[in-house]
Amino acid sequence: MATLTCQTAGESHGPCGLAVVGGLPAGLELDIEFINAELRRRQGGYGRGGRMKIETDAVNIQAGIRLGRTMGSPLVLEVPNKDSRLDDVEKTPPVNRPRPGHADLAGSIKWLTTDCRNTLERASARETAARTAAGAAARCMLRSFGIEVFGFVRGMLDAVTDIEVTRDSLDALRAARDDSDTYCPDEPVCVEIIKHIRQAKKDKDTVGGLCEVHVFGCPIGLGSCMQSDQKLDARLAGAVMSIQAFKSVEIGLGKDVAFHTGSQVHDAIEFEDSKRGEPCLGFTRPRNNAGGIEGGMTDGMPIVIRGAMKPISTLLQGMPSVNLETKEAERSDYERSDVCALPAASVVMENVVGFEVARAFLEKFGGDTMDEVGANYHSYLEQARSL
Repeated sequence: MATLTCQTAGESHGPCGLAVVGGLPAGLELDIEFINAELRRRQGGYGRGGRMKIETDAVNIQAGIRLGRTMGSPLVLEVPNKDSRLDDVEKTPPVNRPRPGHADLAGSIKWLTTDCRNTLERASARETAARTAAGAAARCMLRSFGIEVFGFVRGMLDAVTDIEVTRDSLDALRAARDDSDTYCPDEPVCVEIIKHIRQAKKDKDTVGGLCEVHVFGCPIGLGSCMQSDQKLDARLAGAVMSIQAFKSVEIGLGKDVAFHTGSQVHDAIEFEDSKRGEPCLGFTRPRNNAGGIEGGMTDGMPIVIRGAMKPISTLLQGMPSVNLETKEAERSDYERSDVCALPAASVVMENVVGFEVARAFLEKFGGDTMDEVGANYHSYLEQARSL
């Protein structure tokens, strides 16, 4: 069984972020412009701080590619930091007053130090640049099999869009999202989100919100019900929760399943012979409360997953904290930060979800080369259609 893996390294003010991606089959054409476009989107969005004016993220591929195609060896992706000053004590001094909501206090105690600097450098969301690059590389493979991943901002506070995302509306929604300062493809809601961010900046506060990702074109059967760690919904939830500042995940109807009966929640199964040739094999649903996953496996409907991002924990006004050296009450330290990084978080979520779906895809159809993966995929669909 092929296994797609990713390991990241790098600190917020270190020389670069690195991602080592193992398990991509040989012969995959990497769309470098697509990867860099995702990195640029991750840097954007209304509410970002000063660092995004310094960095111009672009990927350097250090190993694993020849003539634009993967070789089957580990892919090493580097995203350089222009703001690299980790060893400059004057510019990156010790941090002794941990920020509530951040990893500062827990990490300092864990590694037996009163200086939060090492923890905050690694726990910084700057690390997600490398993860975004890795996810975008994996999505190059998904796209070659017609699987599309689309992420956007659903909203924050009382500004939440009710737009419906479908395969037919995908191109229009992507264009509207990319034209939006908040990555919300609903202009009136975008305007309200900007108002909330402006008010938070005025109050020296921060805001979070909801991100949502849809995956179209997955065949039935990715993931498994045989082992708990093979269930795709559990893996997707873990991937999203691993993004800095995410505090909850919902798939499909999510928590609202608790407030409806079974007949209202479960998605009836229908068969349309005209769709037999599609990855769903002709099995359709009049609704998608399951979010495309049943029993830990894709069911042919689009995957729908939402993540809630908390407000960023670095507040310009600070918060009550304790000096770890004196144990006296003080306001928390301030590190350069954003008022809101929700648009950027939606890009990160889109790409970590894409990576996890690609991992499940290769576990089922894996081979050493793209041709072999393609043959396995199409053979599976043929056998499934003959049932």
